[in-house]
Order: sequence, then C-alpha cells, then structure tokens
Amino acid sequence: MATAPQSAINGMRILMVEDEMMLAMSLEDLLKLLGCEVVKAARVAKAVKLAETESVDGALLDVNLAGERVYPVAAELDRRGIPFVFMTGYDVDRLDSGYHGRPALQKPFQMDDMVRVMADAFARQ
Repeated sequence: MATAPQSAINGMRILMVEDEMMLAMSLEDLLKLLGCEVVKAARVAKAVKLAETESVDGALLDVNLAGERVYPVAAELDRRGIPFVFMTGYDVDRLDSGYHGRPALQKPFQMDDMVRVMADAFARQ
C-alpha cells in the first residue's frame, strides 16, 4: 500500500466538483492519499447544496459540468468565505470576467501543481 506524501493540504476537508467520472475517481484517490477528506458532486445543483451546508476547508471546481457553468457554486463559496480553485480544460483566461485572476489549474495538471495551487489558495483564508 502506498504511503501518503507530506502535503500542505493534509487534513483538509475538500469539496470536489467534477463531472468526468474517471477524473473524479482519480482526483478523489489522490486527495485521500494526500490526507484529505473529500465531499463530492458532479452536478451544479448538488454542488450548490453542498457549498451551502457542508463544512469544508476549500474546494476544487471543474468550470464546466455537463454544459452548466460552476459559477453559482463559486458564488456560494465566496459568500461563505471558503477558498476554491477552478479546474478547466480550456485556457484559464476564458473564466468568467468576475473570476479572472482567481486560482485555477488547466487540465491536465500534475499533482505537485495541484497541491501548490491549493495550498496557496487555501492559506490566504
């Protein structure tokens, strides 16, 4: 069994919003390996409910969920003061103008980049 590498996000509870099943499973496994607890959603409606009610330290948000944009989830997280990182297969410059400059990862990304961006974004809280 693999041992968890030391991670700046170890012990965090993360809302992961991703609709691509294989990627979601891989990300969940990776986050758990890094010592995180994962709360997950694949659709905007469920993700908004979780963003409204769950106690999380941060979130990873896929920008496009089955043709719907994740921005209502981001707005709820902002309202609650919960930091998040966007994930997108598109150029990060294509984020909605209200979210330009926010932490983002362009798919595909490396584990080290994900941990670095998440740790930086979540430490700002």
